Order: sequence, then C-alpha cells, then structure tokens
Amino acid sequence: MFGFSTKLGGVSPEPYSLNLGLNTGDEHENVLRNRRLFFDALGIAEEEVSLQKQVHSTVFKYSPSPQHLGECDALFTDKPKNYLAVSVADCVPVFLYDPLRKIIAGIHSGWKGSAGRILTLTIKELRERFDLEPAKLIAYIGPCISAKNYEVGKEVADQFDAEFVISSDGKFFLDLKKQNYSQLIECGLHSSNIEISEHCTFDERDLLHSYRRDREKSGRMLGVIGIRN
Repeated sequence: MFGFSTKLGGVSPEPYSLNLGLNTGDEHENVLRNRRLFFDALGIAEEEVSLQKQVHSTVFKYSPSPQHLGECDALFTDKPKNYLAVSVADCVPVFLYDPLRKIIAGIHSGWKGSAGRILTLTIKELRERFDLEPAKLIAYIGPCISAKNYEVGKEVADQFDAEFVISSDGKFFLDLKKQNYSQLIECGLHSSNIEISEHCTFDERDLLHSYRRDREKSGRMLGVIGIRN
C-alpha cells in the first residue's frame, strides 16, 4: 500500500489546506483532523503509522511496530500493518519495497541527507540485515523541488559531483532528484524498477506544499508506505 497527500481537501485555512505537519503555523487540531482524513482515505488507522522527527541527518531506524521513532530521516520494517510516513515540503522522499521479502523503507533526503548518502546507507543496512538483493527492490522518488527552483550556495554545491549541479550566471542549482536516482543505480537497482515523480513542489502552488516557496506559511505532505498483510 502506498499513498501520497497533496494540499487538496483539508480543513485548515489557506494556505495550509490539507496540512499534515504539526510543526507548522497551523492549528494543532486542524492537523489532527487532516491526518484522520488522509489515513481514512488510505484505509488505515493512525495507530498503525510509524513517524519520525526529521532532522536532515543520515540516521535510519528499524520500526518493529507502529510508533514515533524520534530523530531520524529513514525508517524501514518487515512487519505488516506498520505504515511508514515521510514528511515532505521540498526534500526528496524515496520509498522502497522488496516484493519477495516484504520489506519496506521510507527515506527523507534533503541536501544534507543526499550529501551524506542516506539512501545508500539505508539500502546497505537492508542488504546486511535481511540479505535482500537490491536488484529486486522497487523504488519511487516522490514529488520534491526541481533543480531549476533549488538555488544553493557554493558551499553546498561543492559537496556534490558536478553532474548534479547546474551553474548559471554565478548561481548554483542542485538536482537532488537526479542525485538520489544515481544512488539507487549505484546500489544495484534496475532503472526499470525506479519510478520518478515529475511533480515539482515549488512550481505547483495549488497542489503541493513547498517550504522554499511559502516559508513559515508552508504545510507538509505525507508519503506513506505499508504492507497490509
């Protein structure tokens, strides 16, 4: 089971709409109501969801049961009815699924996580812990900010290979989607098993939340992956 929220259909006032993030300027009760709407649409209970406090780290954690795992930026599990949630408002969300061993992972990869290769580290942990073959993994790179809208300083650009940086008129633009795709390929995934969302969080104002665009008025989306049974 997989689902990804948008801005559409929430109870929060504009510009929050269907905001699913508690650490925003939105009212706490509105967020809880929005989450119930979203989880109900997916046919899951909020008590079946594992969450994390995303801190732009390279920390990954195993979730043995639905719970809040504290500070980390990647979750994985082999347990059914344990739905892993990743909060999104520009950074790259990556979701992994091994259909043979029924193993799933949800990764939040901003520029710090991408530079630290959190996706590679998570797949390495899955391989060692579960003896899975990366070539069997199915991956989805979700909506995030596009390179043309993601200007960074030289100090950030210098942490990435040149193929992921677009330089124009003394400005630097970072292609995080391409960099995370490259990590997947290097880990052994087949390109045919990788789906990449074409949506840009920054561009699609009416559909998606973007922190880079809206700052303190930005809500958060959730991507959720789980095994029903």
